Amino acid sequence: MDIDRAKLLIRRGVKLRCPECGLGTLYRAPFRMRSRCEFCDLVYEREQGYFVGAIYVNVIVTESLLLGSLLIYVLLARDISETIIAILIVLAMILPLAFFHHSRSLWMSIDHILNPERRNSKEFSKDSGAK
Repeated sequence: MDIDRAKLLIRRGVKLRCPECGLGTLYRAPFRMRSRCEFCDLVYEREQGYFVGAIYVNVIVTESLLLGSLLIYVLLARDISETIIAILIVLAMILPLAFFHHSRSLWMSIDHILNPERRNSKEFSKDSGAK
């Protein structure tokens, strides 16, 4: 695995861009994902259930932030109050929605690092047919 390529793909994921070309946007509206990249024609959802991995990414990030916040609070305040519990419960409901777009985008980047898809674009078909 090429570390520079992995960094590039993660950067594209953070920017909500196509993992293949980095030019296409993933979303056309809030919570409305495009089916393909408008520049390189990469299919975003490879198969039914593809974004289950994005749910894992979202849960891991959300739970890590909540646990980290609780640990920092406990270290500073030396006590767990009802207020911090209430705040963390509210954050537990808000963070998954706030991180929804990035969890899908980062999942696509991670998947593209581990299992890059060969594009189904016209240029690829011409290149593979000529060989």
